[in-house]
Amino acid sequence: MLDKLLIPALCRGDGEVYLRFTRKPRPESIWNHAAGSILVSEAGGKVTGAEGNPLDFSKGNFVMSYEKELGAAKKAVSLAARLSQGVQKTLLQSEVWTKSDKTPVTAADYGSQAVVSLVLERELKPATLSLVAEEVDTRDLRKKGSEEFLEDITKLVRDTLASDESYAGSSITTEDVLNAIDCGKSQGGSSGCHWVLDPIDGTRGFVRGEQYAVGLALLVEGKVVVGVMACPNLPLSSAVVEKDDKSCQDNVGCLFFAATGSGAYVQPLNGNSPPQEVRVSSNENLEEAKFLESYHMPIPLHSSIAKKLGITALPVRIDSQAKYAAVSRGDAEMYLRFTLVGYREWIWDHAAGSIITTEAGGVVCDAEGIPLDFSKGKRLDHNRGIIVTTKKLKPLILKAVRESMEEENLRV
Repeated sequence: MLDKLLIPALCRGDGEVYLRFTRKPRPESIWNHAAGSILVSEAGGKVTGAEGNPLDFSKGNFVMSYEKELGAAKKAVSLAARLSQGVQKTLLQSEVWTKSDKTPVTAADYGSQAVVSLVLERELKPATLSLVAEEVDTRDLRKKGSEEFLEDITKLVRDTLASDESYAGSSITTEDVLNAIDCGKSQGGSSGCHWVLDPIDGTRGFVRGEQYAVGLALLVEGKVVVGVMACPNLPLSSAVVEKDDKSCQDNVGCLFFAATGSGAYVQPLNGNSPPQEVRVSSNENLEEAKFLESYHMPIPLHSSIAKKLGITALPVRIDSQAKYAAVSRGDAEMYLRFTLVGYREWIWDHAAGSIITTEAGGVVCDAEGIPLDFSKGKRLDHNRGIIVTTKKLKPLILKAVRESMEEENLRV
């Protein structure tokens, strides 16, 4: 009741400022702010979120601003990308480790995760940082014989943070780095707030000197509400370019970001230009459509689906969530991902990309057309396959998927 009485008082000039910040990011009921906001606005005042943007009352019963979280995420991801770029330029094959699950890992994976964890802690000052991340085990880094590798990671983190003037003079120890990496052990779930991080998505592409991404998303009550993705090697113009197009290859480095209800945007990773809103392709001519898949051995089912759709172009193969970014920007109309039966995807491989694509007007679903569910822990709770496309093409693609899977005797 006191809050509601403060608004008329502010309109009348009894006070100059009314601030409302909650301990944790949570939706505000629109009825607590709708009448007051127009009274203040009509009286010559302003009602905004923490970053100065007007409140959005168009999203149902709640109004929510994640500007503070988005700002922290953009800073964390940008710095992590800066670290990874330095490592990729000088990476030797001998510096690539193999984890217990037989997947590659580099100093950039660990360093990027440490940077993101430290930045989120310092920018948001949460009571407890809940981070669901790929690199969860520092036991190998703590073993005897790993001292030099660990010191290299610590130096990377220290130098990266020092490159930002707001962190100049910060003291970062090896133990700080290990603890920051260990923050990624959260299990996620359907309640509370959880950050979801893939510190180097597409490590194999990273090792080859090709495409990779740093992807960070915020889950609130099981829903993705913020997504930020750095694609250091993605051309600023289009991801689908000829290999001999030198101008596109030289002009690279993109930062994509989105918050629920606010659209999706891209800006150069170097920050030299303001953000530009991105939208998925408006092309409805499937003969001219381009589709993306992961950089691995060809998937026969993908070819069957494309043939039924009348797509004549060969698939463009790109590592990492950069494929989501490409679809969100209209570089391609479709991204397909079908894996072995029974395999459940990790949420960090899709969380940031999914909200960037949907806020750009696209759809992300499984083979039955059901949106991905990020509320079940570290793994996605979905049926077979992942489809990323435009709303207009979705029905046609689902039909082709269903027919192709029936011919292959695959269950959806």
